[in-house]
Amino acid sequence: MKKKRPTIIGSYLSPYVRKVLVCLEIKGIVYEIDPIVPYFGSDAFTGISPLRRIPVLIDDRVTLADSTAICEYLNEAYDGPALLPSEPAARARSRWLEEFADSRMGDVFIWHYYNQIVIRNKIWQRPPDEAVLEKAINEEIPGILDYLEDQVPGGEYLFGQIAVADIAIASFFRNAHFAGFELDSERWPRTAGFVEHVFAHRGFAKLRAFEDLMMSTPIHERRQALSDAGAPLTKETMAGREPRAGFFYT
Repeated sequence: MKKKRPTIIGSYLSPYVRKVLVCLEIKGIVYEIDPIVPYFGSDAFTGISPLRRIPVLIDDRVTLADSTAICEYLNEAYDGPALLPSEPAARARSRWLEEFADSRMGDVFIWHYYNQIVIRNKIWQRPPDEAVLEKAINEEIPGILDYLEDQVPGGEYLFGQIAVADIAIASFFRNAHFAGFELDSERWPRTAGFVEHVFAHRGFAKLRAFEDLMMSTPIHERRQALSDAGAPLTKETMAGREPRAGFFYT
């Protein structure tokens, strides 16, 4: 019996969706995507992602609504290159750095920076909270970069070959770039070299055109634009017409 292609629910612009899509590329897994902005998710979306977060993966065995759980599942259930190191200490460190990216970088790069500049404007037509934005720029982002500068190896991968931790960390710099952030390569040279090296991987390169298209296209026109550009879209979508606030952030 032919296996169902995995379906990914979630926007190309999400760093968490990006992490999963790059992992799918590394594994050589053919997939379909419903690239919805989670705020526009329908009741059907809530049914499979009760926290109304992306990404969601659906295949013929499971429905998962968390990027880390998805990447662990892809690593264990599908053939192809490993997504985590095999040595226990390296594997544990990879999981920690992925968690640091998803939690701390997610809070700061997405909700305190990208959200203030991009999401609040495009979805809610609100100005940024200047106090939140200023703190992110002057305190929180530099603190994150100081930590990464001691953790990353410069112009190579963390563990010899690309792993989930590399992907998770680099993904947030893509969103920061969309909001106008430029990484100071003189102050943080190892981090800058690391991010540039990870971005050169084919998985990131393959997504770039779709991401740029979404940034330049109104939300309700994106699905057609992506279809015209050859994105592997699902036949049906879980997107609704009007945005709803999420459980955690608006």
